[in-house]
Amino acid sequence: MKCLCAFALIALLGGCVVGPKYAQPAPPGGTPIGPLAETARNLGAISAAPLPDRWWQLYQDPVIDRLVTEALAHNTTIREAAANLARARAILSEQRGAQLPSTDITAQANRVQSNSASAAAFGAGGREVRTFRFDQFQSGFDVAYELDLFGGVSRAVEASRGDVEAAAAQLDAARVSIAAETARAYVAACTNAAQRAVARETVDLQQNTFKLTTTLFNAGRGTRRDVERADVLLAQAQAQLPAFEAEQRASLYALATLTGRPPEDIDAEAARCTAPPQLAAAIPAGDGAALIARRPDVRAAERSLAADTARIGVAIAELYPKIQLMGSIGQNATRGSQFFQPTAVRYSFGPLISWTLPNQTIARARIRQSRATADAALARFDGAVLTALNETEQALARYAGALDRTAALARAETSSTKAAQLSRLRFDAGADNFLQLIQAESDRANARAARAASDAAVAEAQISLFKALGGGWQDASVPTRLGKPAESGGN
Repeated sequence: MKCLCAFALIALLGGCVVGPKYAQPAPPGGTPIGPLAETARNLGAISAAPLPDRWWQLYQDPVIDRLVTEALAHNTTIREAAANLARARAILSEQRGAQLPSTDITAQANRVQSNSASAAAFGAGGREVRTFRFDQFQSGFDVAYELDLFGGVSRAVEASRGDVEAAAAQLDAARVSIAAETARAYVAACTNAAQRAVARETVDLQQNTFKLTTTLFNAGRGTRRDVERADVLLAQAQAQLPAFEAEQRASLYALATLTGRPPEDIDAEAARCTAPPQLAAAIPAGDGAALIARRPDVRAAERSLAADTARIGVAIAELYPKIQLMGSIGQNATRGSQFFQPTAVRYSFGPLISWTLPNQTIARARIRQSRATADAALARFDGAVLTALNETEQALARYAGALDRTAALARAETSSTKAAQLSRLRFDAGADNFLQLIQAESDRANARAARAASDAAVAEAQISLFKALGGGWQDASVPTRLGKPAESGGN
């Protein structure tokens, strides 16, 4: 009856789990996350439709699709995050192992020699030395099981599970970042090629103007100042080419590295791109609630908070006694023939109780540390939510501004082109002087260059918005080193 009461008490205590029970925190401010800013929505630039998992396919460009897929499979940052996830899973397995009995099997065979010296009556100061030689055989099986009376072990498992989920979210965050950076590098290569093409057209135009100016000067219809002015404009146009060529090359190097290849292994299809990919429809951005649920960095912060909250329980459990049920059975013998005799059997069993009492200064200090760590994790979660909203709103505002600027520059380019054509006709007819022609052509070149730069800014703003929206991690392949086949699947 006493044994039954003891086991009932142990079972009752085993259901006690100390520490705070975790509940997912509400958004900062306590108010629900509403719709995203209406600035870009009013322009028709975004829609309330949900963001697709593979947002880069909205460009309908097979090159960018292939490059992002390769980056998600072979990028070194993603591979590192995947290894961190594997490590977190192994730690969780270790913590779960603490919920099971620990066992230890031993077997030993020794040849032992020992000496003994004793005083003997063989004369004054005489000593007799005896030598003993014998064999010793031992075997044993030890079992120990800690009763999780106050939930310290289960809280440790809960914390490790939160770490695993946080590591999985960090892997997804790496995928979001790499997908966006790969698309950004490809778009940068394309936009620099497009700007270089515009600059080359400007160079051709200025060369023609310079030749015409020189011809007129030789014919006595112009001045040396006109020739020098035309040469200045030509040199300024030519100076733009190396910069665009260098930036295009740099983008191609970055693209190779992002996809897990050496920088010099430039992608041939990306190198042939001469215009940035265009979206055929408005960007599907969804709403703020979907954004928070989709952003992996927010999920990682929330899971880290859950893990740190569970560690408070681990620290509190150190205030209470620990009980281990221990048992051991084995055999000892000095001869092999005795090893399996009943007299060679040894055993022991019983509980072991340990309790850091009354000095619990260290345990209580660790509780305060754990609570402070959880408070910091809550602040990081709030910061992650606010950062996600801030980055998205900023990206939307910049995207809307880039679209407005491009629309205005498109009108400026059209007007400057017409003005340059009219100025050329008037100059040929003798109605305009050469300075007016040069100014009109310079305005046209500047307008074309500004339009090309604005197109690049729109493409950059699109990629920044996609990155802020946090998509691209769903249904990603298992990352592998380049040269090894990638496996399908997610986390």
